[in-house]
Amino acid sequence: MMSKINPVVWWCALFLLVGSSGLCFAGPLHAQCKVDWYFGITCQLVSELLISQIKEWESMSGCSMGGQRCLYKLQSASVHFITAKHSTPFERHVDDINLRMVSCHIFTCCHVEAMSVSEAWQYIRDNGRNYCNLYNLIEGSGLTEARGFRELTSDYNCTQRSSANCTIY
Repeated sequence: MMSKINPVVWWCALFLLVGSSGLCFAGPLHAQCKVDWYFGITCQLVSELLISQIKEWESMSGCSMGGQRCLYKLQSASVHFITAKHSTPFERHVDDINLRMVSCHIFTCCHVEAMSVSEAWQYIRDNGRNYCNLYNLIEGSGLTEARGFRELTSDYNCTQRSSANCTIY
């Protein structure tokens, strides 16, 4: 004899099946950003420029004209790895930044794997803030003008990247 399945169980199963299939293509479930950059200069120079920029933007003074080019805090640094934090000037949201530099073509170019992740678990959307945390450092340090500069990311890898306004965030 077959037992009757509870309709609530059916609805829950259907919800999980449909919901999870959509999540496979929706991008991150937490506010974050992963970007790959390529430069036709050494990782030593890229690292020096990024470390210098993070230190320059440690105080609140970089936010006096608007935007969020301030309140970066260097955690650790080497030629190949940089960790930092960025706090928003008003709400004080904190994001963790990790940069990994890998030399390529016999040390004549540098591949940077960058990641910014919101510390607060409840944030799913961030108006592109995590992307801007990273991009502002690259632009501020002059690396967007470096020989061979190329950026690879997407909304899938980077929460709300396509709508990010880095003059605000």
